[in-house]
Amino acid sequence: MASVNPLGVLPTLEDDLSRVEQALLDACKSDLAMLNDSASHLARAGGKRVRPGFAIASAAISHTSARPADQAVIMGGVAVELVHLGSLYHDDVMDEATTRRSVPAANQRWGNVVAILTGDFLLAQSSIIAAALGTDVAALLGETIAQLSDGQIRELQDTDNLDRTAEEYDAAISGKTASLLACACRIGAITGGLDQPLVDTLTEFGHSYGMAFQVVDDILDVVATTEQLGKPAGNDILEGNFTLPVLRALRSENGRQLRELIEAGLTAETRDDALILVRTSPGIADALDVARGWADKAASSLSALPESPGATALRAAATHLVDRARAPLG
Repeated sequence: MASVNPLGVLPTLEDDLSRVEQALLDACKSDLAMLNDSASHLARAGGKRVRPGFAIASAAISHTSARPADQAVIMGGVAVELVHLGSLYHDDVMDEATTRRSVPAANQRWGNVVAILTGDFLLAQSSIIAAALGTDVAALLGETIAQLSDGQIRELQDTDNLDRTAEEYDAAISGKTASLLACACRIGAITGGLDQPLVDTLTEFGHSYGMAFQVVDDILDVVATTEQLGKPAGNDILEGNFTLPVLRALRSENGRQLRELIEAGLTAETRDDALILVRTSPGIADALDVARGWADKAASSLSALPESPGATALRAAATHLVDRARAPLG
């Protein structure tokens, strides 16, 4: 999809994210040439840096005017992004991915072993940065990595489960996605020196936004093209990961035909037939409603806050999110 940062209304964001980018590349460095290349592979491939952006915007909640982020906030954002990048290396091994961010996935270029170890290296680098930021941040990163693992295992245990419930889906995405966005906001609030009620409010915002973010991502996997996504489209249903739009489609008029197609064993060709059934079912609209509900909850959690560049940016991000899912639908 188009690389538009939804936090772009924050005046200092571009300069702050440039600082994040340099610190991120520094954290990926190694004296070992192969590790140096593999660790910086996805970082150099780009990305909107939503998670460090959320840390920066959260820290700016209490500022009445725009100003550069403190270095602690920048490094908090880097720590969160390193966890995200490390998890992508691991995800691509599990999914046997071929591309990520429009470049060859690390497991394709260097093999599974190097990809796994590179992911571990990035998680370790995140932990080193977090420890330097204090025990609260270090503990939070540790808890979040545990939640990421929990969510991923929940998803794996429901592989090929056509009777997966919405509650089981919610529990999985709460761990594998929402926890890290909640962590980004919380780290920004902590390193920004905000008081505890604001820290908790921003954590709630990040979690609700993260739930909406994953539902939108799952919609896009069904309705967008490989070129738009920068990774293979429709891969989830092919791998037996039945996400919310698919689960809703299975309970619609198209459900019996879709179930039969999946139970017969999807190929790359029949996967496209399955995607058409999902796209022409109420599943997309139902999932959009769920995403909108989470995005509205995220925005409303900030309603009591005074106006500030940070609050404006976070509210804009919540509004932008559902629009992103609608774009491929025309």
